[in-house]
Amino acid sequence: MGDEWAGSDDEIARAALAGSPNAVVVVDRDQSVLVWNEAAERLFGWTAEEMLGRRAPIVPGELTAEHNAVLERVRTGGQVSVRTKRLRDDGTVLDVRVDISALRLGSSVAGYVCVHHLARADQVAKDRMARRARLVRRLTDVVGDINSELELSAVLDRISASLTELTGADAGGFVLIEGERLRLVSTYQLPEAIRGTTTDLRTSLVDKLLRTGKTVMLESNGLQDLVWARLKGLHTIALGLAAVGGRPYGALYALFAQSTPGHLELELLELLAGHAGIAVGNAVAYQEAVRQRAHEQAVFDASADGIAVLDGSGRVVRWNPAAAELTAFPAEAVIGGPPPFPLPKPGEKVTFQMETGRWLDVVSAQIEETGEVVIDFRDVTTAKELEEAKDLFLATTSHELRTPITIVRGFASTLDRRWDKMSDPERRSAVHTIAERARSLGELMDHLLLGARAGADELKVRIEEFDLAERIDAATLGLPALSDKHRVEVFIQDGLPNVLGDALATDIVLGQLLENAFKYSPKGGLISVEAWPEADNVVVVVDDEGVGIAPTDRERIFERFVQVDSGDRRRFGGVGLGLYIVRSLARAQGGDVSAHPRPGGGTRMRLELRASAAWTEERRERSDQSDEGRRRV
Repeated sequence: MGDEWAGSDDEIARAALAGSPNAVVVVDRDQSVLVWNEAAERLFGWTAEEMLGRRAPIVPGELTAEHNAVLERVRTGGQVSVRTKRLRDDGTVLDVRVDISALRLGSSVAGYVCVHHLARADQVAKDRMARRARLVRRLTDVVGDINSELELSAVLDRISASLTELTGADAGGFVLIEGERLRLVSTYQLPEAIRGTTTDLRTSLVDKLLRTGKTVMLESNGLQDLVWARLKGLHTIALGLAAVGGRPYGALYALFAQSTPGHLELELLELLAGHAGIAVGNAVAYQEAVRQRAHEQAVFDASADGIAVLDGSGRVVRWNPAAAELTAFPAEAVIGGPPPFPLPKPGEKVTFQMETGRWLDVVSAQIEETGEVVIDFRDVTTAKELEEAKDLFLATTSHELRTPITIVRGFASTLDRRWDKMSDPERRSAVHTIAERARSLGELMDHLLLGARAGADELKVRIEEFDLAERIDAATLGLPALSDKHRVEVFIQDGLPNVLGDALATDIVLGQLLENAFKYSPKGGLISVEAWPEADNVVVVVDDEGVGIAPTDRERIFERFVQVDSGDRRRFGGVGLGLYIVRSLARAQGGDVSAHPRPGGGTRMRLELRASAAWTEERRERSDQSDEGRRRV
């Protein structure tokens, strides 16, 4: 029974080899032919009797090494399929594909089974399948590509460009339906000049397509009247409808001038048009979302207030630039943790001082839908300091006003009650005191008025050329006689250039600087005034040997209502407006005033004003500047 079945198996194997459409050649390890079927005879021309027991001369000499390498690979591994060349008996070179596997007897390799078939027929079928597979893959890629692009114009351009590759069209375009009009918004392989062209929807192919109730159609009549006729040789248009949200949005045109579309091209166009509608809808929705987010982000980033967003656990998830600036904590230092200040209850406000000294007003609101908390905080340091300064200003002003008013009232009352009993020198002394105190009141009121005008940016100055040396002479004339404790020296460089500014405003500035020099050097000492040109400016310095100014207060003294406590200056009184007015007047003229320590102790006030245009031009023509020729006044 077993022998009968074995003989039957051999017959079946021989019949299978004989009926195989492929040339089967079996060789032993020395490559001597063991099997040479009928298909091999037809393919190579040699008969089985001619080939059995000998090496088949079908491998070209230049491919022998390749062939041996393939056999070795099969011997040590699995099956190998290779496209190569083989020879017929008449010398013809055949383009074939060979599938080679090992002939195994038990566990050893006894030879090799080689199945040959011509590559030409296989290639035709393979090319056909490959093209279809390629188109399917490309359609998938195109769909993924256009869906990944969320800029509407870019989506439309990619659709138009991909259309020609998928359908074999010579050109493509996309039109938008805008009410009763069509607008061409994207073109490929067409003149750029026609982009933006509009036409009536009712006379268009799109309207015809819409009336058919279909999503795709072919048209080949009356094309020369359309803008698409710019494509030379145009003979057919394939039109696919793109819908967004179930409503017609536009149409995709495939234009054919060299080839003719078939069923596959129409199918691809319909699929692409459908996906185009989805991509366009995504792009439109995305752009709206982007615009909304961009608007929100712009408001968030541009806000002068610090804004933080906390999650449900109280951790910071957003931290705008103003928040980083106000707290001195960058976003990376706070995101993921709690905010660096206490949180008020929703709807309430907390005023908190940071370690930097900055005061913040903090308010919060909860977003019910997400559970997040939005924190808004702003810098109120200036407001608090101004509030404190105003309180001090009111107290100081009251004191400054009360003293001269009390004296004037007392002397006036004395004159009124005792005029006849007073001697003439006594009456004159009383009137003189009243006049002096009235003058002090007038100066105080002038300072208050100037301070108010400076704070409202209403200081008016005239910019004209004037002689600064004369103003310094006038301001310092007679100063030595004011105090027997002070010594006054003035140094003005010969040929000091004129300056640009307001002479009257400069008088006020010089007077206040000199008054402060006397006022804040109560033990006397040298008051030195010096002026010289420097670059395009003229510099005036007023030095005193007084109590000085602490480094931290050298800028604060120029603020309104500021009367620093350090440096033993606060005890000298005043309403804290003098230096604020000085700097405001100097800057209104294009200059500046600054405070510095005087070498050896005391204060140096430095005033800079712009030199005249003539001096500036002359200075540029000279290579250096001599310090000689100063005169002492």
